[in-house]
Amino acid sequence: MIIDTIANASKYFSVHPLFDNAFKYIDQTDLATAPDGKLDISEGLKAIFSNKPGTTTEASVAKFECHNKNIDIQLCIRGVETIGWKPRGKCVTENGDYNPDKDVQLYNEQPDMYFQLTNGQFAIFFPEDVHAPMIGTGEIKKLVIKVKI
Repeated sequence: MIIDTIANASKYFSVHPLFDNAFKYIDQTDLATAPDGKLDISEGLKAIFSNKPGTTTEASVAKFECHNKNIDIQLCIRGVETIGWKPRGKCVTENGDYNPDKDVQLYNEQPDMYFQLTNGQFAIFFPEDVHAPMIGTGEIKKLVIKVKI
């Protein structure tokens, strides 16, 4: 997992060949006015914009998730988002089977830690990172970029 601000994004271009394009998309997009929805950025990159109220910790942890075929770049555009995290290697109780159509594996586990993102901060979740996003009390506008592995 990586946590940083968008101002430091260039430090991570070498981590994955598509990160450069993902962060260029972020830089060239008017994030504040982007409508909710999904769109293809380019081969191997998809954007998902959302603007909705945060959820309770319990509701988010009930969908404690990780992905096998994608890396998530989760950028907080506006608001305060709390995210739970635990390394996948410590998760032992699956919550159902892996869903290949949605590229998601859920776990019946509790996060080891919580952290907050606010305007212009992002987290990058690799397949080893189980995460519970969108915890908060106010509106959270965010962008998730799915980076194909």
